Amino acid sequence: MNKKQWLRKSFLSILGLLFSSALWAHGGAAGTDTDQCKFELEPDHWIHYTAYQPSSYPGDEFCGNLPDLGTTTLLVFDYQDIRYRNMAVEFEVTKEPEGTVIFKKNAKKHKSGTVNLNIGNIVEAGKYLIHITLLQDSGERLDAHMAFQAGSGKGTSKITLLIYLLVLLAVFYVFYISNAGFKMKVDSFIKSNTSMKE
Repeated sequence: MNKKQWLRKSFLSILGLLFSSALWAHGGAAGTDTDQCKFELEPDHWIHYTAYQPSSYPGDEFCGNLPDLGTTTLLVFDYQDIRYRNMAVEFEVTKEPEGTVIFKKNAKKHKSGTVNLNIGNIVEAGKYLIHITLLQDSGERLDAHMAFQAGSGKGTSKITLLIYLLVLLAVFYVFYISNAGFKMKVDSFIKSNTSMKE
Protein backbone atom coordinates (compact mmCIF):
# COMPACT_ATOMS: atom_id res chain seq x y z
CA MET A 1 0.00 0.00 0.00
CA ASN A 2 1.47 3.35 -0.99
CA LYS A 3 1.62 6.43 1.23
CA LYS A 4 -1.34 8.16 -0.46
CA GLN A 5 -3.65 5.16 0.02
CA TRP A 6 -2.53 4.76 3.64
CA LEU A 7 -3.25 8.45 4.37
CA ARG A 8 -6.66 8.26 2.72
CA LYS A 9 -7.64 5.15 4.73
CA SER A 10 -6.35 6.68 7.96
CA PHE A 11 -8.30 9.88 7.35
CA LEU A 12 -11.52 7.97 6.61
CA SER A 13 -11.04 5.87 9.75
CA ILE A 14 -10.63 9.00 11.88
CA LEU A 15 -13.75 10.55 10.35
CA GLY A 16 -15.65 7.33 10.98
CA LEU A 17 -14.65 7.39 14.64
CA LEU A 18 -15.51 11.07 15.04
CA PHE A 19 -19.01 10.61 13.72
CA SER A 20 -19.66 7.13 15.10
CA SER A 21 -23.02 6.88 16.80
CA ALA A 22 -21.45 4.59 19.40
CA LEU A 23 -19.06 7.34 20.52
CA TRP A 24 -21.77 10.00 20.65
CA ALA A 25 -24.48 7.78 22.16
CA HIS A 26 -26.26 8.74 25.35
CA GLY A 27 -24.84 7.41 28.55
CA GLY A 28 -21.35 7.09 29.89
CA ALA A 29 -18.47 4.75 30.41
CA ALA A 30 -18.86 1.32 31.93
CA GLY A 31 -20.16 1.52 35.47
CA THR A 32 -21.52 5.05 35.07
CA ASP A 33 -24.76 6.47 33.80
CA THR A 34 -24.87 10.08 32.67
CA ASP A 35 -27.98 9.81 30.49
CA GLN A 36 -30.23 12.72 31.45
CA CYS A 37 -32.90 11.88 28.83
CA LYS A 38 -34.72 9.14 30.62
CA PHE A 39 -37.57 8.52 33.02
CA GLU A 40 -37.47 6.05 35.87
CA LEU A 41 -41.01 4.64 35.98
CA GLU A 42 -40.12 2.17 38.70
CA PRO A 43 -36.86 1.56 40.55
CA ASP A 44 -34.33 0.44 37.89
CA HIS A 45 -36.96 0.40 35.09
CA TRP A 46 -36.50 3.16 32.53
CA ILE A 47 -37.95 4.85 29.45
CA HIS A 48 -35.53 6.88 27.33
CA TYR A 49 -36.66 9.90 25.35
CA THR A 50 -35.24 12.06 22.58
CA ALA A 51 -36.71 15.28 21.17
CA TYR A 52 -36.35 16.41 17.55
CA GLN A 53 -37.14 19.59 15.63
CA PRO A 54 -36.57 18.25 12.11
CA SER A 55 -37.64 21.36 10.18
CA SER A 56 -35.11 23.57 11.97
CA TYR A 57 -32.41 21.11 13.03
CA PRO A 58 -32.56 17.97 10.86
CA GLY A 59 -30.72 15.10 12.53
CA ASP A 60 -30.06 16.94 15.81
CA GLU A 61 -31.23 15.35 19.06
CA PHE A 62 -32.39 17.32 22.09
CA CYS A 63 -33.27 16.52 25.66
CA GLY A 64 -33.67 19.31 28.21
CA ASN A 65 -33.59 22.26 25.77
CA LEU A 66 -35.62 22.69 22.59
CA PRO A 67 -34.17 25.65 20.68
CA ASP A 68 -37.02 26.74 18.38
CA LEU A 69 -40.61 27.82 18.72
CA GLY A 70 -43.30 27.45 16.05
CA THR A 71 -41.71 24.38 14.45
CA THR A 72 -42.74 20.73 14.46
CA THR A 73 -41.52 19.01 17.60
CA LEU A 74 -41.25 15.23 17.84
CA LEU A 75 -40.74 13.24 21.03
CA VAL A 76 -39.51 9.65 20.70
CA PHE A 77 -39.72 7.30 23.67
CA ASP A 78 -37.89 3.95 23.81
CA TYR A 79 -38.77 1.38 26.45
CA GLN A 80 -35.59 0.09 28.02
CA ASP A 81 -37.61 -2.63 29.72
CA ILE A 82 -39.48 -5.18 27.58
CA ARG A 83 -42.23 -5.63 30.16
CA TYR A 84 -43.60 -2.15 29.42
CA ARG A 85 -44.59 -3.32 25.93
CA ASN A 86 -47.48 -5.23 27.51
CA MET A 87 -48.67 -2.32 29.65
CA ALA A 88 -50.73 0.70 28.65
CA VAL A 89 -48.78 3.96 28.84
CA GLU A 90 -50.26 7.47 28.69
CA PHE A 91 -48.29 10.56 27.59
CA GLU A 92 -49.03 14.20 28.31
CA VAL A 93 -47.11 17.48 27.89
CA THR A 94 -48.04 20.54 29.94
CA LYS A 95 -46.92 24.17 29.97
CA GLU A 96 -45.63 25.10 33.41
CA PRO A 97 -46.30 26.60 35.91
CA GLU A 98 -49.88 26.91 34.62
CA GLY A 99 -50.28 23.17 33.99
CA THR A 100 -51.98 23.80 30.63
CA VAL A 101 -52.13 20.59 28.58
CA ILE A 102 -50.62 21.14 25.12
CA PHE A 103 -50.52 17.47 24.08
CA LYS A 104 -52.09 14.23 25.28
CA LYS A 105 -51.97 10.65 24.04
CA ASN A 106 -54.38 8.33 25.80
CA ALA A 107 -53.17 5.12 27.38
CA LYS A 108 -52.21 2.45 24.85
CA LYS A 109 -49.91 -0.56 24.60
CA HIS A 110 -46.91 -0.05 22.34
CA LYS A 111 -45.69 -3.53 21.35
CA SER A 112 -42.70 -2.24 19.34
CA GLY A 113 -41.16 -0.62 22.41
CA THR A 114 -40.90 2.75 20.63
CA VAL A 115 -43.44 5.58 20.74
CA ASN A 116 -43.22 8.50 18.28
CA LEU A 117 -45.23 11.56 19.26
CA ASN A 118 -45.67 14.62 17.07
CA ILE A 119 -46.64 17.25 19.65
CA GLY A 120 -46.97 19.93 16.96
CA ASN A 121 -45.64 23.45 17.25
CA ILE A 122 -44.67 24.81 20.65
CA VAL A 123 -45.47 28.51 20.36
CA GLU A 124 -44.64 29.83 23.80
CA ALA A 125 -41.15 29.93 25.33
CA GLY A 126 -40.71 28.56 28.81
CA LYS A 127 -40.79 25.41 30.91
CA TYR A 128 -42.75 22.30 29.92
CA LEU A 129 -43.31 19.02 31.69
CA ILE A 130 -43.62 15.56 30.13
CA HIS A 131 -45.90 13.27 32.14
CA ILE A 132 -45.74 9.52 31.59
CA THR A 133 -48.32 7.35 33.32
CA LEU A 134 -48.00 3.58 33.39
CA LEU A 135 -51.35 1.84 33.90
CA GLN A 136 -50.77 -1.50 35.56
CA ASP A 137 -53.19 -4.43 35.36
CA SER A 138 -53.98 -3.95 39.05
CA GLY A 139 -55.35 -0.50 38.23
CA GLU A 140 -52.42 1.23 39.92
CA ARG A 141 -50.99 4.28 38.11
CA LEU A 142 -47.26 4.97 38.14
CA ASP A 143 -46.33 8.52 37.17
CA ALA A 144 -43.01 9.97 36.05
CA HIS A 145 -42.20 13.54 35.00
CA MET A 146 -39.41 15.25 33.12
CA ALA A 147 -39.02 18.95 32.41
CA PHE A 148 -37.65 20.69 29.32
CA GLN A 149 -37.23 24.30 28.19
CA ALA A 150 -38.52 25.51 24.83
CA GLY A 151 -37.37 28.52 22.84
CA SER A 152 -34.01 28.87 24.53
CA GLY A 153 -32.04 29.00 21.27
CA LYS A 154 -29.21 26.74 20.27
CA GLY A 155 -25.60 27.70 20.50
CA THR A 156 -22.82 25.62 19.04
CA SER A 157 -20.91 24.00 21.87
CA LYS A 158 -17.15 24.45 22.23
CA ILE A 159 -16.68 20.71 21.75
CA THR A 160 -18.60 20.81 18.46
CA LEU A 161 -16.46 23.72 17.26
CA LEU A 162 -13.32 21.84 18.28
CA ILE A 163 -14.44 18.77 16.31
CA TYR A 164 -15.12 20.89 13.22
CA LEU A 165 -11.68 22.49 13.57
CA LEU A 166 -9.96 19.10 13.90
CA VAL A 167 -11.77 17.74 10.84
CA LEU A 168 -10.84 20.86 8.87
CA LEU A 169 -7.18 20.53 9.90
CA ALA A 170 -7.20 16.82 8.99
CA VAL A 171 -8.62 17.61 5.53
CA PHE A 172 -6.02 20.36 5.04
CA TYR A 173 -3.20 18.03 6.11
CA VAL A 174 -4.29 15.20 3.82
CA PHE A 175 -4.55 17.63 0.91
CA TYR A 176 -1.13 19.07 1.80
CA ILE A 177 0.49 15.61 1.84
CA SER A 178 -1.23 14.30 -1.28
CA ASN A 179 -0.94 17.34 -3.60
CA ALA A 180 2.65 18.18 -4.58
CA GLY A 181 1.82 21.60 -6.08
CA PHE A 182 -0.11 22.72 -3.00
CA LYS A 183 2.66 21.38 -0.73
CA MET A 184 5.29 23.44 -2.62
CA LYS A 185 3.20 26.62 -2.31
CA VAL A 186 2.63 26.13 1.43
CA ASP A 187 6.30 25.29 2.04
CA SER A 188 7.49 28.35 0.10
CA PHE A 189 4.98 30.55 1.97
CA ILE A 190 6.21 29.25 5.34
CA LYS A 191 9.84 29.61 4.26
CA SER A 192 9.35 33.21 3.09
CA ASN A 193 7.55 34.19 6.32
CA THR A 194 10.22 32.65 8.57
CA SER A 195 13.06 34.27 6.59
CA MET A 196 11.32 37.69 6.86
CA LYS A 197 11.23 37.38 10.66
CA GLU A 198 14.94 36.61 10.88
